Amino acid sequence: MKKILLVDDNEQDRMLYKRYLTKQTGYESVEIHESSSGEDAIRQYRTLRPDCVLLDYNLPDTTGLEVLVGIKQFFPAETMCIIMITGGGSEMLAVRALNEGALDYLVKQQFDQELLLKTVKHAIEKNEWRQYEARYHAELQGVNQQLRDSLAELTEIRRELAEKNAQLTTAHHQEKSHNQELDTINQRLARTNADLDNFVYAASHDLRQPIHNLRGLFEELRRTATFHDPEEAHLLQLVDESLQSLSSTITDLAHVVQVEQLPGEQPPEMVDIAEMVADIVQTLLPQIVAAEATVQTNFTALPAVEYVRSNLRTILLNLLTNSIKYRDPNRAPLIEVRSLLVQGQPVLEVQDNGLGLNLERYGAELFQLFRRFHPQAGEGTGVGLFLVNRLVHGEGGRIEVESQDGAGTTFRLYLRAPGGQ
Repeated sequence: MKKILLVDDNEQDRMLYKRYLTKQTGYESVEIHESSSGEDAIRQYRTLRPDCVLLDYNLPDTTGLEVLVGIKQFFPAETMCIIMITGGGSEMLAVRALNEGALDYLVKQQFDQELLLKTVKHAIEKNEWRQYEARYHAELQGVNQQLRDSLAELTEIRRELAEKNAQLTTAHHQEKSHNQELDTINQRLARTNADLDNFVYAASHDLRQPIHNLRGLFEELRRTATFHDPEEAHLLQLVDESLQSLSSTITDLAHVVQVEQLPGEQPPEMVDIAEMVADIVQTLLPQIVAAEATVQTNFTALPAVEYVRSNLRTILLNLLTNSIKYRDPNRAPLIEVRSLLVQGQPVLEVQDNGLGLNLERYGAELFQLFRRFHPQAGEGTGVGLFLVNRLVHGEGGRIEVESQDGAGTTFRLYLRAPGGQ
């Protein structure tokens, strides 16, 4: 549920915005709150912490800019989602509002329902993305500090070993061999230090490549290094696991960004469903064999569908992966993939007998970013269903879900009919 606060002393304007927002926002439900003064708006913001605020510039007791300043006294500007509404359309006022922390602005009498909905939805998603990015950036900084601490400890070990090797004159051959190994480690540590400096500098611009570089360096270090203190090796293992988890999250985030930036008009083509599913099954074969899963298909009613091939593959791959990942440990997984034609509209179904979930409790959050409902069942970041939902709706389709806790789940994808809008 999204909470939206309307701040405007004009009751008719508030009624208009409320009517616009309650018709369709793209979210399961919207909770509207209203305020007619700046003082009350600040009080309600502190109490409600709304997902978005529509803030009129002209208020009876103050201005919208003063309300922005007042809210920033209690909350950081980067956590606020506020859209300024002005009556005059002054560019200078718009710039001041954005500088004070507003995410966007609208001019009265110059926007309709569609523009208002798009502006609100974009502002909420931008603010949520900003929070996710800040959280993972903080996590990245924590991992980076762990790496620096580990490197400092390893450097100290190298120094102590070098001092001891200087005293072992009776074992010259062993000393030489050991020193060569230490020199190699020292070079790797020097390269790692340089990589870390570049990593910190570029983290806000490109997160994936530095993570991959560090994982590769630590795999090689773990393979070749000798640790006399078991705690050092254990610490290195913990760091490596943290990098793997963060790398998976960043990769999934990159996929989300890629989907968001896809061109609006990609050419569809006739896709043989059986051929595509067979290719996906082959890709997932190690997981299918390990889980002792069975995949059954039936595409008699609709052998092929007109769709963007890469999008359809991503949709089906994520659904089949989820069916395997969230299987019930007490029974062999059974996954059924079917195609149908319902009143001229192509439909794909992916059904499993896995863990399922309580739709009354979690249905509204099912396709939200970073939401997971069975964290004990394998690794994941909660991005797969978000991608599936965006891709299906982006092509003009919709998704129906049937699920019961402990009794499996069915995803029914209503794809856009050929030539449909």
